[in-house]
Amino acid sequence: MKKFKLFSDFRSYIFIGTILLSSFVFISFNDTDDFELAKNLDIYQTLIRELRLYYVDEIHSDKIIKTSIDKMLASLDPYTVYYPESKIEDFKFMTTGKYGGVGALIRKDTAGIVIEEVYKDYPAYKAGIRPGDIIKSVEGIPVTDANTSDISDLLKGVPNTAVNVKIFRPYTKKIKDISIQRQQIRVKNVPYYGMINAETGYIKLTDFTQRAYEEVKQALISLKKQNAKYLVFDLRGNPGGLLNEAVDIVSLFVEKGTPVVSMKGKMTRWNQSMSTKKAPVDKDIPVIVLINRNSASASEIVAGALQDLDRAVILGERSFGKGLVQTTRDLSYNTKLKITTAKYYIPSGRCIQALDYSHRNPDGSVGHVPDSLISEFKTKNGRIVYDGGGILPDVQNNKEYMNPLAQFLTKNYVIFDYANRYYYEHDSIESVDNFKISEAEYNKFIKYVSSRNIKYQSNTDKSLQQLIKTAKAEKYYDKIADEINKLQEQLKHNVQDDLIYFKEDIKRILAYEIIKRYYFRSGLYEYDSKHSSDVKLALKVFKENGKYNQILNK
Repeated sequence: MKKFKLFSDFRSYIFIGTILLSSFVFISFNDTDDFELAKNLDIYQTLIRELRLYYVDEIHSDKIIKTSIDKMLASLDPYTVYYPESKIEDFKFMTTGKYGGVGALIRKDTAGIVIEEVYKDYPAYKAGIRPGDIIKSVEGIPVTDANTSDISDLLKGVPNTAVNVKIFRPYTKKIKDISIQRQQIRVKNVPYYGMINAETGYIKLTDFTQRAYEEVKQALISLKKQNAKYLVFDLRGNPGGLLNEAVDIVSLFVEKGTPVVSMKGKMTRWNQSMSTKKAPVDKDIPVIVLINRNSASASEIVAGALQDLDRAVILGERSFGKGLVQTTRDLSYNTKLKITTAKYYIPSGRCIQALDYSHRNPDGSVGHVPDSLISEFKTKNGRIVYDGGGILPDVQNNKEYMNPLAQFLTKNYVIFDYANRYYYEHDSIESVDNFKISEAEYNKFIKYVSSRNIKYQSNTDKSLQQLIKTAKAEKYYDKIADEINKLQEQLKHNVQDDLIYFKEDIKRILAYEIIKRYYFRSGLYEYDSKHSSDVKLALKVFKENGKYNQILNK
């Protein structure tokens, strides 16, 4: 007997528990399929042979075959993925949340390989690495032109071994040689939980790797000891993870034996239903689950199941809409294939998969499930819910788009760079509860942005430029030139003016980035639990007399 893991994930996060299957699975094909497969495999083999013999430059067989596999699988869906032996550690991290490394996130920009974030009390932080540092070399190997995947591989390794890096710190203009002692890194699924007020607890869950259930359970028990009478459960931005962890988390709030999710696919022998197997911690505490457009897979199973069971109010934005299940299969030479094998269905019977990968548009793009195929379902209390489009919240809080200047300052790391500068100029800051960006500090930020000579375009600007281009191509521009010129004048951006106009939004984002320098992710989520519009709306639902129950029973 072999073990295979089932997954249901978004952005390469992986999930579901384990099932036992027989060692051999026989799938029948008709004669035409067999002939076409044999013919094309022969063509592929001879093509590789000819390339190796006659191509002008040296051919690396492993590289081009890996590329062909990746392209083939990408034509199916984003979740069917091949893992070569060199990436097995990444695969293990996706399921366990553990890896041997230094505890830092990196990114690449025009400056090179930049430290994006360091984890508190892990090797990179202990060695003095800080956000904004630029990696110049690893083990003497220059990395300026390398990609993040290659650098990540160099930094990872066996715990208790050293890796030597040379970094440049832009703020101090100094270069440092640093030896970092690798260790096993375990990233927490629950980076923060706490009391929002005297009666309301808050839990932030960022992943569904191993121990997610235990971490949520301990957080819930701790909050109840602090007299929490209400719970805000934050799944915003959570891309998914192990399905068994999702089912167990649902079990915290419902009767043992409650159906949570079922899976149906081509291999009917693999179809199964999963119910809660653990005793609940609290079947009665009012729960509001926060979701947004980046809540996917396991997040949607938890939110959708609690919604279908009328056990929680769902608040925020429509979720991502991933209702696909992946199974991992062992291949030869210690490689693996994560393959989409089924769709999952939550208690009402609905599948929330929003994108149709099996019927692509003529140009190869993927369309949403058409409205004509979207069906009604009912929750336990008879409320109407829908399939084919993610989880639609009971209370929607569709936020406006981040203003164009804030988008630019974030995307181009202007706020990131200023937060680094602030960190080196201030040994400490106020507690998370008391920290805020003063007017004096914001004026310093305005001067800093001015020194960067910022120029940016809003989406409106881009749309207007496209209109001008189209109008000229279709010979209409002369007729509307005056109106276009007036619009351009009205939309003309003055960065100084926009920094004042969008001040409150930008101050909030700047506060997030600075707090993360001193209090790390836990501090960031603690601050967000007090300032988020979603949390404020959730508290309002709890506070308004009977509104929570009205939503679940309407």
